[in-house]
Amino acid sequence: VGGHRRGDVTWVSKVRVNQQAVLRRAQQIQARKQGKKQWQAAWLLKAVTCIDLTTLAGDDTPSNVHRLCMKAMQPIRHDLLENMDMHDKGITTAAVCVYPARVADAVKSLKAANSSISVASVATGFPAGQTALKTRLEEVRMAVEDGAREIDIVINRSLALTGQWQALYQEIHQFREACGEAHMKTILAVGELGTFTNVYKASVVAMMAGSDFIKTSTGKESVNATYPVAVVMVRAIRDYFLRTGHKVGFKPAGGIRTSKDSLVWLTLMKEELGDEWLCPALFRLGASTLLADIERQIYHYVTGRYAAPYELPLA
Repeated sequence: VGGHRRGDVTWVSKVRVNQQAVLRRAQQIQARKQGKKQWQAAWLLKAVTCIDLTTLAGDDTPSNVHRLCMKAMQPIRHDLLENMDMHDKGITTAAVCVYPARVADAVKSLKAANSSISVASVATGFPAGQTALKTRLEEVRMAVEDGAREIDIVINRSLALTGQWQALYQEIHQFREACGEAHMKTILAVGELGTFTNVYKASVVAMMAGSDFIKTSTGKESVNATYPVAVVMVRAIRDYFLRTGHKVGFKPAGGIRTSKDSLVWLTLMKEELGDEWLCPALFRLGASTLLADIERQIYHYVTGRYAAPYELPLA
C-alpha cells in the first residue's frame, strides 16, 4: 500500500477501461426514477450543502464576490427553510470558489459576516495549466497566504496525453506540498484527456500524489462534467480506496445547471460509492447557476407554484 502513496505509478500502465460498460452504467444511473416530492426536497437541500458556489469570470469584482459570499451563507430564502423546519440546521453551501486575485475579497466578506465557509481558489495557471511550473507553484502559495483553505489545481494535460505519468505524479506532489494545510482538489479537465483509460490513469496518479478530491473540469473546456467520465473517476476512487483504505472526494464541475442534474449526481455517488461519500467532506458540486434553479424548485415545493422572476434573488 505504501507504494501507492509514494508514487509507484507502475500499476497505472496496465489499466484498460471498457468503454461500452461505462456508457451502459452511466445510462442506467440517468434513467433512475427520482423520489417522491418530500424526498426530492430533502435531496435538493443536501445538494446545496455540497455546492462550491463559484464565480470565475473576467469581470469579477470585490462587490460581486461579496454578493456570492452572502448567497453562500443564505443559499435558500429563510422563509422557505422555515416552512420546511430547516431554518436552524445551518444550511450553507460548502465553499465559495474564486480566482486567486479575489481570494482576499472573499475571505474578508466571510470573516466580516462571522462565517466559517471555506474559500476555494483555482490555481496553477487555471484553466490551461500552461504556465511555468515555478509560477504555478507560487500561485498556490499566494492563494493559501491570502486565506484560501482549498485549492483547485489543474493538471498539465500534455503529461497525461503523452503518457508521462511519473512526471505528472511529481508535479501534483509538488502542488500538494505548496498547499500546506489547505485541501487540494485536482482538476483533470476530462474533456481534453481523450480516452476513458487516460481519465482513469490521471485519476489514480492524482490520488497517489495526495489529492483530497479529484474534479472533472474547469468549466472552461468545450466538454465538461459528463456521467460516463464520472463513472470512470468514481470507479478509480473506489479502486484506490480498496487498495489503500484512503477515501478521496469527487467534484463534478462545468455545465451543472438544473436541480435534476444535481439529483443525478447524488444518485451516482450513492450507488457507486455509498452514503459515506454523500457529504461535503467527500462530494462537491462545482456550480454557478445551479443554486438558483434549486431555490426555484424548493419554492415550488413549499408554495405549490413557481416563483415570478422578481420573487427570488438572481444568482
